[in-house]
Amino acid sequence: MKSIFEKELIERCTKQDRKAQFELFERYKVALYSSVFRILNEEDLAHDALQEAFIEIFKGIKKFRSESTLGFWMKRIAIRKAIKMAKSRMLFTSLDQVAELPDHAPLDGWIDGQLLDVTIRELPVGCRSVFLLIEVEGFKHAECAKLLSISESTSKSQLSYAKKLLRGKLNQLMKA
Repeated sequence: MKSIFEKELIERCTKQDRKAQFELFERYKVALYSSVFRILNEEDLAHDALQEAFIEIFKGIKKFRSESTLGFWMKRIAIRKAIKMAKSRMLFTSLDQVAELPDHAPLDGWIDGQLLDVTIRELPVGCRSVFLLIEVEGFKHAECAKLLSISESTSKSQLSYAKKLLRGKLNQLMKA
């Protein structure tokens, strides 16, 4: 359910009210930047993706329906832009042929959040995107597959592969 403020803001944005667009930008820029940066792992690209996302948001805000929250709708647009940029710079690893990798026991000990973040950034772009969409952003495999234009089985394989790579790298770092 949208708040009265949000409804008014959307209405003003549909009329191309620059102050309303600025308010919307200010309200969501940090959350959206965070999402696109985690996928692209590069500040300049993340800023470009964010700018393109807001252009699309402002052009398409008339199409927004309240089936989801405004923030979620905007996040999907921003993530799509980031993924499109990532795909144009680097091919996703196709894991359709790779058998589903089993999840293993969790890592021993505590992991520093910063260490985990750096390790996630080192994942191949396809695995990283799937991991972030599912484990961080909370998407389901079907939604992730649709966003990335991959099959659900590829989404599951990429997530499993990402977890395997993370587990190996973090265990290696913790033993060092």
